[in-house]
Amino acid sequence: MKPVSLVNIIKKEILIFIQEFERDNMKKIGDLRKVLASGIVIPAHPLILTEKRTIDEKHQRALTRYYLDAGAGGIAVGVHTTQFAIREHGIFSPLLQLTSEEIDLFQQRKNVKIVKIAGVIGTTAQALKEAEIAAELGYDAVLLKLDKSSGSSLDELITHCRTIAGIIPLFGFYLQPALGGIYLPFNFWQRFMTEIDNVAAVKIATFNRYFSIDVVRALIETEREEEISLYTGNDDNIIADLLTPFVFSRRNKIVTVHIKGGLLGQWAVWTKSAVEILNRIKTVIKQGNSIPKELLTLNAELTDADGAIFDAVNNFKGTIPGVLEVLRREGLAEGTWCLNPNDKLSPGQADEITRVIKAYPHLTDDSFIRDNLSKWI
Repeated sequence: MKPVSLVNIIKKEILIFIQEFERDNMKKIGDLRKVLASGIVIPAHPLILTEKRTIDEKHQRALTRYYLDAGAGGIAVGVHTTQFAIREHGIFSPLLQLTSEEIDLFQQRKNVKIVKIAGVIGTTAQALKEAEIAAELGYDAVLLKLDKSSGSSLDELITHCRTIAGIIPLFGFYLQPALGGIYLPFNFWQRFMTEIDNVAAVKIATFNRYFSIDVVRALIETEREEEISLYTGNDDNIIADLLTPFVFSRRNKIVTVHIKGGLLGQWAVWTKSAVEILNRIKTVIKQGNSIPKELLTLNAELTDADGAIFDAVNNFKGTIPGVLEVLRREGLAEGTWCLNPNDKLSPGQADEITRVIKAYPHLTDDSFIRDNLSKWI
């Protein structure tokens, strides 16, 4: 018999390792896609600070516990609502780790899967570093924010996305310019969905119906509606987005898709109510019933509430303080302090928040939080 060389043995072991690694990755993204396709509530997790502007770990953990007990199917951290400035203050990694710990404890206790999503921003080098941190901490996907630092052409943007997708699955992100995003044309989304395999979902947060439809149309034309789930980030049109059947023709065949769930700053407050609303919408869609008028009314009410919390009248300047103010009133935060001391509630915003809370008590989680706050804290 011809002796087997050590080199050949090593090569065979390496090949087996690579094949097992690829199978494991395929299973992970398959499982992730299945959960996202089922439609879940994903709060965009705020950062809770002390008056000295250090992490208030007690309330930070309590807030995560609230989201999990409220029925959230995933949590996104390191995103706009968390404050992008966490990078400059060196708390990106500690915050991801803290949130991951709470999710892991909940998953072990309840034997459920909670989707962990980390926000990733900046140049390719920065985004790659953040994606590696997220992967090391056990996150399932990254919400990839694109801006001018990500590339100046479609080719550069696609290369940027493909590079990050080599590390961890992508949750694509179309963010409105008022909150730091850029215009992403239909051609971008067509290439994004065609050329990048490792995509699990796309969050549409354009606050613009025309741009939102570009993403839906690209999904249908690229024939990836069975793999990539659409999630709304349009806090100004949440329920309507979730109820709408988007219908387009593809090679003379009618194709219908729905936005499955939401990854939203608005769902950082009143999360239990959000879970109940999404479940109700999913039932209506599954049964093929006509849309109840009260859901359309609820859409208008939620949009009005969001306008106050997000400070729409001031071009969203008070968005993060507005979210924190609601949490403060509920006992889940002690103040509305932001990393930037200039980020404060706009004049009249607190009164507007009071107005919508009084007008729409059925949207709030006041009693649920009151009954469980001591347990979370």
